[in-house]
Amino acid sequence: MALAQQPRRGARQLTDDSALRPMTVADLKQVAANEAAAFPFPWSERTFADCLAAGDECWVATVGGTVIGHGVLSEGAGEAQLLNVCVTPAEQGRGHGRALAERLIAEARANAAAAVFLEVRASNRVAMTLYADLGFREIGRRPNYYRAATGREDALVMGLPLKRR
Repeated sequence: MALAQQPRRGARQLTDDSALRPMTVADLKQVAANEAAAFPFPWSERTFADCLAAGDECWVATVGGTVIGHGVLSEGAGEAQLLNVCVTPAEQGRGHGRALAERLIAEARANAAAAVFLEVRASNRVAMTLYADLGFREIGRRPNYYRAATGREDALVMGLPLKRR
């Protein structure tokens, strides 16, 4: 079954011991810990709680029942914004980030968004390659958007038009 055809709120099995499922309040401590392990300027647990409370699409990737990654998508005005995709460093490179991004894109499509947008650090070549593989194209740049170890860093703005089914 193709990802976009799967039930909206159901878990998705990735391998024998990994899956995707909607994030819950009980996941917040581990999500924040994973975020802190992966990023020098992480979102706080409170930020993730706010996303859940706002009704954003918040998903986690698990391996053996342990949360190893997460993603957040905000929707409104016929568009979607991919706000966060993160996989703990020990699990990176195994397809979990791609699976999370695909799940969130599928949610945007299911909710009739015309496009998905995101910002990505100009230095994050791995993420830019993933997003390009998923069909995103660079549409702009936000100078000095992100905090960086030595000041500020530009964000590339990428967009993905969604075909209506």
